[in-house]
Amino acid sequence: MCPILCIFTMEPKAVFDIFAQINQIPRPSKHEEQISRWLQSFAAEHGIECVADAAMNVIMRVAATPGYEEHEGVILQAHMDMVCEKNGDVEHDFMRDPIQTYVDGDFLKAKGTTLGADDGIGIAMALAAITDKQLPHPAIECLFTVDEETGLTGAMKLQDGVLKSKRLINIDSEDDGQIFIGCAGGVDTLARMKYEPVKVESLKLKVESLLPVRLSVTGLTGGHSGDDINKGRANANQLIVWFLARIWPQTQMQLARIQGGNLRNAIAREAEAVIVIPMAFKEDLRVAWNHYVAQMESVFGEVEKEMRMELETCDMPETIIPTEKAYRLVMALCECPHGIIAMSKEMPGLVETSTNLASIKMKEGYIEVNTSQRSSIESSKHHLKWAVEQALAMACDEVTHGDGYPGWAPNPKSELLETVKKAYTDLFKAEPQVLAIHAGLECGLFLEKYPYLDMVSIGPQMYGVHSPQERLSISSTERCYRWLCQTLKTL
Repeated sequence: MCPILCIFTMEPKAVFDIFAQINQIPRPSKHEEQISRWLQSFAAEHGIECVADAAMNVIMRVAATPGYEEHEGVILQAHMDMVCEKNGDVEHDFMRDPIQTYVDGDFLKAKGTTLGADDGIGIAMALAAITDKQLPHPAIECLFTVDEETGLTGAMKLQDGVLKSKRLINIDSEDDGQIFIGCAGGVDTLARMKYEPVKVESLKLKVESLLPVRLSVTGLTGGHSGDDINKGRANANQLIVWFLARIWPQTQMQLARIQGGNLRNAIAREAEAVIVIPMAFKEDLRVAWNHYVAQMESVFGEVEKEMRMELETCDMPETIIPTEKAYRLVMALCECPHGIIAMSKEMPGLVETSTNLASIKMKEGYIEVNTSQRSSIESSKHHLKWAVEQALAMACDEVTHGDGYPGWAPNPKSELLETVKKAYTDLFKAEPQVLAIHAGLECGLFLEKYPYLDMVSIGPQMYGVHSPQERLSISSTERCYRWLCQTLKTL
């Protein structure tokens, strides 16, 4: 591993220098005030025309270089916010602390947190391009949006008439040498189960005859609930509730606590439950857990090599969730679908429809369950959200759905696509892949307000996005930036 200072010697230097500055600025979703101000200051420092709208989206404009004045302009687009995930043993405040980065071989990584290359590196590439005095290009608009990760509200609130160009390059993809021309739409579902806590001392059995136990799942890979849903990774929430459902009848257990996952667009990496059982069932619980762990290691061992499933005694909780409500919740969570629902018939290998059992959170007086559904077919997206609603309604008092966002239908006859393909071929003497992506991009929302836009999405190679395993390929970043610059020259 190399120290953080190595970042400033990497190429393209301008891109990595800007990215290092971006990673000093806290920018969780829905808290983009600081990064929005920084972008406006960056524009002022470089004499670039810049405006910020009411949503804090930032739009920069630079004129065409000599000889390109008559060419159609282009929009370079990326989002400001980042997914804030960290390992449980890491002390990091995403509202205050900078991201601690380091170099490991060809990869730029963060110390126990998400890296923020999704999509800080997209911003860095766009800013490097518009401040490069040697780069010929047509007129460029840079659009940097807020809250892409948790609602796409920046794209939703973008006003009509703000953008002038008819071509848009989204720099928010994560695969080297691939051009994306379509994406899935999505919708979130939020369910809440209200309850009145029951004091443990009010149970029929004496407290001394009860055993409090903590069950935990940690060390899972997690990842992006769109890009990584087809990789066979375990969901920590499922691992916990499957076991609770299995042992409930034979252990007379009571559920005191259940918590797992974090963000709606990340596969749950960690989960835990605190249960209380009669001391007489201690050995039955231990044997059942050991058998279950062996089974899950058999199922997921090749994919989840760092998986840890632990059972340990703990302090006696003061309260439990009422038995009937807790039982209904566990069964509802078992019934709630997670993972791939359907594969695309038009594009082999592309996930068409999926859902993510994202998080289970204990609040004061209620338990909150968050899921996220995706599909490239609008009707399938809605059918799936209703299926999720029916499952969670078994236990929850209220189930609501977000506004959702539309998909982006592929246009294989795009003129911009041909230009971007040619730029890649001219540089690397190879054909780029042209694909659609199961993750959500802002492009579908842009099309609703600017239906004439010709769009593609590109980006450097990243792995483990939306998790602390996020890493960015340095060599791929160099190739992708050269590709972007070649495209601007070709335009």
